[in-house]
Order: sequence, then C-alpha cells, then structure tokens
Amino acid sequence: MIKRLVWLVIGFLLGLGSSWTVMRRVRRVATRLAPADVVDRWSDSMRAAVNEGRDAMRAREAAFKGSSARGGGK
Repeated sequence: MIKRLVWLVIGFLLGLGSSWTVMRRVRRVATRLAPADVVDRWSDSMRAAVNEGRDAMRAREAAFKGSSARGGGK
C-alpha cells in the first residue's frame, strides 16, 4: 500500500513538473516569435472580450436575482 502511494506521489510530481516546464518553454518561444503589435492587439482584444463576458454575466445574474425576488422562481 505504501509503495502505491509513493509511486502515485512520484507520478503526480513528475507530471506537475513536466507540465510547468513545457508551459514555460512554450511561453518563452511564443514571446520570442510573436511580433509586438500582434501581441498588443491580441491582449487588448482578449481584455475587451473578458470584460464583455463579465458584464453579460453580471446582467444575467441580476436578472435571475430579480426574477426570483418577484416570485418567478420555484
């Protein structure tokens, strides 16, 4: 039982470490290869999309809370 636990922990740590290393290398290569203007436009577009999604989520949540307060829920 202890051997299984040890191998489980070793596998988990190896998976975690390799995932972290791969992500670090991919980000480094992407940063090196991407032109600066593309990165700026992409980051601005992503920020705008995230903000729009958050606003829509808040509006929908407010609508749900308003309908349940009026007795529209169960």
